[in-house]
Amino acid sequence: MSTAAPRHQADATLLYLDDVSVSFDGFKAIDGLSLVVQARELRCVIGPNGAGKTTMMDIITGRTRPDRGKVVFGDDIDLTRLDEAAIANLGIGRKFQKPTVFPGHSVFQNLELALARRRGVFENLWFRLGAADRERIDEVLEIVRLAPFAARLAGELSHGQKQWLEIGMLLAQSPRLLLVDEPVAGMTGQETEHTAELLTQLAEDHCVVVVEHDMDFVRSIARRVTVLHQGRVLAEGPMSQVQADPAVNEVYLGH
Repeated sequence: MSTAAPRHQADATLLYLDDVSVSFDGFKAIDGLSLVVQARELRCVIGPNGAGKTTMMDIITGRTRPDRGKVVFGDDIDLTRLDEAAIANLGIGRKFQKPTVFPGHSVFQNLELALARRRGVFENLWFRLGAADRERIDEVLEIVRLAPFAARLAGELSHGQKQWLEIGMLLAQSPRLLLVDEPVAGMTGQETEHTAELLTQLAEDHCVVVVEHDMDFVRSIARRVTVLHQGRVLAEGPMSQVQADPAVNEVYLGH
């Protein structure tokens, strides 16, 4: 079962933030932010602490309502009018920095639960895995390289494996957009390398937005980089262009 979008949609805009602002107790966390991300793109978002990276992801997923601006997804859907559940059902998945798997369940069962979440409350009461569901779980296990660990309890996995399992749980829900927050924090060098390969592979069929502080990792996967500073875009472009930007070096990379 493929979740890939038709190839002719590869260059279509999937996510568009237009003049978005939000303040908390007088502090402007996001200040007139505008951003365009394509349907199959691997976008890295970097910036100093307090630049607005997490708040931006909170706005996209409905956790925070902006004071001003539009957040448009897909076919002109304004996400600011929807709640978190409705946004998730549109195909927007978010992986937080700390993995949130079910430690007392096996790897396979975690993916089974993720599949069940795609259904409504009443459907879940009668949910049973069918052949297509098992095929999808096996496919996801191969993608995240956890097939040999399918029967292992999630709580027994390494930190990196738990991160991959959580990405797999999002994949099981057939997302169009994956928001990934600091995926390699605490990983070994080998795990970091695999995560780079995994995210690059996922961007062939999904839109992947990665927020990360590890610049070596960003350099290894970056196709296009957005630098946030004080709640707005400071610079954007290929990593080589961003690295050469004097303003970026002054506020972030030079530190």
